[in-house]
Amino acid sequence: MMATTVKTRYWHATEDNRIQCDLCPRACKLRNGQRGLCFVRACENDEIVLTSYGRSSGFCIDPIEKKPLNHFYPGSPVLSFGTAGCNLSCKFCQNWDISKSRQMESLASAASPQQLAQAAADLNCLSIAYTYNDPVIFHEYAIDVAQASREKNIKAVAVTAGYICPLPRQEFFANMDAANIDLKAFSEKFYYQLCGGKLADVLDTILYVKQETDTWLELTTLLIPGENDSNKEVEALSTWIMDNLGPDVPLHFTAFHPDFKMREKSHTSPLSLTKSREIALKNGLHHVYTGNVSDAIGGSTYCSNCNALLIKRDRYQLGFWHLDQDGKCKECQTRLPGYFDKQPGNWGPKRQLVKFGD
Repeated sequence: MMATTVKTRYWHATEDNRIQCDLCPRACKLRNGQRGLCFVRACENDEIVLTSYGRSSGFCIDPIEKKPLNHFYPGSPVLSFGTAGCNLSCKFCQNWDISKSRQMESLASAASPQQLAQAAADLNCLSIAYTYNDPVIFHEYAIDVAQASREKNIKAVAVTAGYICPLPRQEFFANMDAANIDLKAFSEKFYYQLCGGKLADVLDTILYVKQETDTWLELTTLLIPGENDSNKEVEALSTWIMDNLGPDVPLHFTAFHPDFKMREKSHTSPLSLTKSREIALKNGLHHVYTGNVSDAIGGSTYCSNCNALLIKRDRYQLGFWHLDQDGKCKECQTRLPGYFDKQPGNWGPKRQLVKFGD
């Protein structure tokens, strides 16, 4: 088994003889032997180390639409993995068995960045996704994988909550080809009470990625009944996106299922997803999707100019494809924002586990 602890760069010593981690806005102040809230970054020998380098809770091939990314090589397979831990404490976490894990033994799989890049190439994956838990906390491993992958023309995809400080954020997204950022709600109260974080820091990351990088950006909001699904909040969220990011950043409204510490909540209704999508479209956004439900209308892509159906989707299955070889609408020649091959991928909804030798 390869070594799993590596030194990190984003930290400093405080006046009270503790070591502060400067990776994310949580700014954990630690003494030797202590771990940050994320669990995988720890203080050893008066410096912050990453304890999960090269280790994962598992590897598999997913459809890119599962990240979700609908405008980044649709239909293509993506090699996906996560580690353990998270730097937010969302009570509604849908992957809590991974993100809230406090057992390093759960990281049963191991792969070096070079092994991952080679595996993606051998398995005909167009990209590698850092997902299941937030790649921000395994910053060094994610960047090394991205750099090894670039040598083989494999794209890097980050699925993240965007809770990261400006300096490490710059390095992180410089190595990412695409990102889906969770905009979990549009109120500081929600972030404080249900996530243990701050909305302002997430909005700052979203603005940075859109305005200062070449990383393809899509956003996701998990709609939780009675918490962040009011018409007023969806109005505010979609208006902010329109005013600050423009109309072409895809937005995904996805369905919540009761889990972790919010098992008393009901499932998100399809009607709530549809209503939220309608509000965002009314506010000027061009590409708004529903997710975690079977909804061919809400899951499909339409031309922002002539409203022609461009890509038909039902969950992760692609159907009708009406883009030319330049990614333009065949009806009116309006270019669809994003990255598209000349032909759609055909991976479909399947999920394939991948094993690496220890």
